[in-house]
Amino acid sequence: MKQGRILSGVQPTGNLHLGNYLGAINNFVLLQKNYECLFMLANLHAITVKHDPKVLQANIIDTTAAFLASGIDPQKNSIFIQSEVSAHAELAWIFNCVARIGWLNRMTQFKEKAGSNKEKASVGLFTYPVLMAADILLYKATHVPVGDDQKQHLELCRDIAMKFNNDFNNENFFQMPEPIIPEGISRVMSLRNGTQKMSKSDESDLSRINLTDDSDLIIKKIQKAKTDSEPISININEENNRPEAKNLINIFSALKNQKPIKTLEEWDGKQFSEFKKALAEVLVDKICPIGKQIVKLKTDIKFLENILQDGRKKAEIIAEKNLKEIKSIVGI
Repeated sequence: MKQGRILSGVQPTGNLHLGNYLGAINNFVLLQKNYECLFMLANLHAITVKHDPKVLQANIIDTTAAFLASGIDPQKNSIFIQSEVSAHAELAWIFNCVARIGWLNRMTQFKEKAGSNKEKASVGLFTYPVLMAADILLYKATHVPVGDDQKQHLELCRDIAMKFNNDFNNENFFQMPEPIIPEGISRVMSLRNGTQKMSKSDESDLSRINLTDDSDLIIKKIQKAKTDSEPISININEENNRPEAKNLINIFSALKNQKPIKTLEEWDGKQFSEFKKALAEVLVDKICPIGKQIVKLKTDIKFLENILQDGRKKAEIIAEKNLKEIKSIVGI
């Protein structure tokens, strides 16, 4: 018996890295065991900022291959491209007429992404959370996996659902989706700067472990990863000046599926030079098989496209039924 329905979107990005894997994809693999899952390649969200159309198309294939290589089962789940289910955009407009500007003005992620001159940001970036609400509620998802940076958006989604129900005197039409907060690591930080999130946009390739890195490259990157001269301490989380050290401990713990305190107990008093060797071994064991499978899957683009088309068909059945009912309630 499934415990509910999950909708989760990932912006299609090339050069997927360890942060993408531990922060999202690995969690999807675990969730599919107990939930009906729809995994959306969020290309409508991706175009809210400047992008290269050709690169975006290629990234969709890359991300699909990474999903499959990591263990997401396309037979049990729907993997689909957001823009190919037109109901997302239709419901987003309806929700634009439900949501309030004051709510969107409180969204901290827009302020961060827009920077100092928000007047030059796209309207799409501003209304991004409304489209996210449409993504979730279109499928009447019961649960949504969220990281720290998306909690506020899920609260907005719940506000929109509640106001829709109240505005149209339909108290129980939208149920309030519940967050699923992944256990363990929430953010994987750069190997060169423990205060910055691991990112494909970082100029230095040494800052990240890519899912397609081979064993030699992974070992090299971990050897060069920034730490400090102090030994590992069981009290490291109480020390504010060791972000890089904490990052490596957290990565190792997540890959071993254990709590950081257990890792610290095992390595208390030991040097990072020794710890890095163990970390590299764990990374090679986990990441290299995924990378090899990604390369193999990308030799058959038609197979990946068929997976996406099958996923679209399954998603559309749910989306069209719910959108028809929503339109009837609204009077259009």
